[in-house]
Amino acid sequence: MKHPLLPVIFLIIMFSSCRTPKDISYFQGIESLTSEQREAMNQKYIPRICIDDQLIIYVTSPDRETVAPFAPPPFGYYLPGESEIGISATTQNLFTYLVDENGDINFPVLGHINVVGKSINETIRMMEGMIREYAPQAVVNVQIANFKVGIFGEVKTANLYTIKTPRVSILDLVAMAGDLTIMGDRKNVWLHRDNNGEKVQVRMDLTDPAIFASPYYYLQQNDMVYVMPNDAQMRNSKYSNNDNFKLSVLSIMISSLAALVSSFNLIREMSR
Repeated sequence: MKHPLLPVIFLIIMFSSCRTPKDISYFQGIESLTSEQREAMNQKYIPRICIDDQLIIYVTSPDRETVAPFAPPPFGYYLPGESEIGISATTQNLFTYLVDENGDINFPVLGHINVVGKSINETIRMMEGMIREYAPQAVVNVQIANFKVGIFGEVKTANLYTIKTPRVSILDLVAMAGDLTIMGDRKNVWLHRDNNGEKVQVRMDLTDPAIFASPYYYLQQNDMVYVMPNDAQMRNSKYSNNDNFKLSVLSIMISSLAALVSSFNLIREMSR
């Protein structure tokens, strides 16, 4: 005999577990964007140096003796004919300069140089101009050593990631985290940013293709991204262990009632 409550139970499970594409699909309506809207997405990103950044700065030149004062050992001080030592984690520390609370680095010979707010290329050009007064053929290379971004909340792998390139988008970070879980609210992703002491919180909607034109699409060093749980997940989180026990008891009672109904129907059929 067909269980009388099976259709009801099936419908409850189906409607409680379903998620519409509207809730989980990224970039909805992107195919209908105008040419002007698509043009707005072609933004350029220029990372800026921030307070507490650690900058790796190398100074090289064909005339190695002229740049020796600007380069700590082992590169700055070796005899002609000696092979150049490769860069390792240990030697890299010799070339790392911390951007202090005033936005300065303390560089050999040049002293304190203000770099906060400048791009990498602007810093390179500025330092090359200063160093070439002493070493005309000097070439400067600058990198951010501690470019880190983090993501947590409703993602498959919450983590703090060290990025080798300063060009990383919110979608890159989502991909590194293994995508959002099915319980993640794609319309409610929060970006937390520290702009040299100024705290900024921005809500981002990953279902909206306008995300590509957002000034926050590309991340800055030390950005943290939090993915909010959707309504279903928040409702589930409200249940305590006591609530779960009550639900279990209720489930047993419903199952028992269903069994009694089935038995009653069976007896009634047999008595006919």
